Parts: sequence; structure tokens; C-alpha cells
Amino acid sequence: MADHNDIDGVTGRSTTGHEWDGIKELNTPLPRWWVLTFYATILWAVGYWVVYPAWPLVSGYTAGVLHYTNRGAVGKDLAELAVIRGDTMKVLAGASLAEIEKNPSLLSLARESGRTVFADNCAPCHGTGAAGAKGYPNLNDDDWLWGGSLEQISQTIQFGARSGSPKAHESQMLAFGRDGILKQNEIVTVANYVRSLSGLSTEPGFNAAAGKTIFDANCVACHGKDGKGNQEVGAPNLTDQIWLYGSDEATIVETITNGRAGVMPAWTGRLDPVTIKALTVYVHSLGGGK
Repeated sequence: MADHNDIDGVTGRSTTGHEWDGIKELNTPLPRWWVLTFYATILWAVGYWVVYPAWPLVSGYTAGVLHYTNRGAVGKDLAELAVIRGDTMKVLAGASLAEIEKNPSLLSLARESGRTVFADNCAPCHGTGAAGAKGYPNLNDDDWLWGGSLEQISQTIQFGARSGSPKAHESQMLAFGRDGILKQNEIVTVANYVRSLSGLSTEPGFNAAAGKTIFDANCVACHGKDGKGNQEVGAPNLTDQIWLYGSDEATIVETITNGRAGVMPAWTGRLDPVTIKALTVYVHSLGGGK
């Protein structure tokens, strides 16, 4: 190993004194601008620690000299937005849902406000375009589990479904297989019958009469004798080829075997009444509202 600060005979530059297999490590200092920038970032970090919340404590954190919080910043922005909207939001708050839809200026305000609220709160489940996903209803079509009128949509948004709220929509599809109500061959038979209600293909040799008998004995109470559903209990229409979880036989068998009981949260208490009103109008205007 060469001595520290030895001079490399090829380049004429000093080395660190390290050499491996004839290769010498040159002593090349970082550019001065880079070193100064690095020191500046350290100073900036120290200043940030002092000015903004930064250090965790046993039961909190250092608040910083500015006492800044994201929640406080959002609250300030919302307060400024309320001032900008001014009396218009007061009129929106005092108008009924039907009156809002009849007033072009209020309708426009409600739609735009509702669009933002939907993107922040509803899109994770129903999608940014409200087209839904497996297990989450499409809000653009005319197929509603709990009803698509302004009042029905408002009720659903406010109190949800199976959310625990005393005013929530309540229903639950039985687990016909898991609870031993139907045998496996009966589940397959009625699953094919349900597919036939929407004009979908069935297994060869499928016994339609047996499927109807099983359906009449177990499913009519919620889905109706013709399978067109019942919004009072959130039972979907089985004849329109609009399927919440999928229309393939395996999925229908899974649904009948284990039941379905999806939960929609109640937004009362999370969103203020005017916001819920705007969100109701927006959802109703998507194309499937009645």
C-alpha cells in the first residue's frame, strides 16, 4: 500500500494512499459548490425542525414556532371557500332537493360541489366515474338496490347500509349453503335458474322446473316471484343482467352459499347537511337517478 497523499505517476494527482492490484485511489475532493449546498441542506433541516412540527414526543410532537398543522391549513382553506361562496351556499342550505334541481344556478353549484365531495369520499369504492366495481354499485345506470330518487339517495348517503346507524338500510342475504339450508346440488340448480332469468346460458340438462321450485321456496320473499328484486330490502333485480358481484355460475354459487351483506358507511356526522345535499344532487344527476 502506498503512503497517504502519494502522487500518482500517470495522472500527477495526489492519492488517498489506497491501492489494489495496481489501481490507485485518487484523492479527488468534492466540488466546493456541492459541499456548500450540502451544508446548506443541513442548516435548512435544522431551521425546519425549529419552525415546523418535526420531533415525536411521548404523547405528542414538537409544534414548531409556527404551530402549523395540515388540519389547520385545510380548515383555513375551507373557511375561505365558505366566504367566497357566501350567500349562495345559504340559499342551497335552505332549498329542498327538488328546488335545487329546478334552479339552474343552484343545480350547477350543487353538482360542482358534489363532484368534489364524491371524488374525496366515494370514488375509492364507486370509482372516479361512479361506474362501480365488483361489490360496489354502478351509479350511472338505472339499477338501484335502495332506490334512485332524490329522497332515497339522500337516505342512503346519510345513514348507509348495514352501517350500525339506527336509520340505516338493513337486510342480509342468507348463507344457504354455509348454514345448511340448501344442499350443493340444489345451489347449483338454483344458480342456473337465476342465470336463466337474465337469459344467460345454463348447464346442459339443467332442470328448470326444479330450479324454479327452489327459487320460489327460498328466494321469492326478497327478490320477488319474477326475480325483479325489491328495493325495500335491497334485493337486486336478477333479470336485467346487471350483476353486483358477477354473473358467472361460480360467483352465483358462491353468493348463494355464503350470502352477501356489504356495508356502506353512514355519512351523517362526517359530512355536513349542505354537503350531503350537494352530493345527493350530484349522484342523482349522473344518469341513473329517478
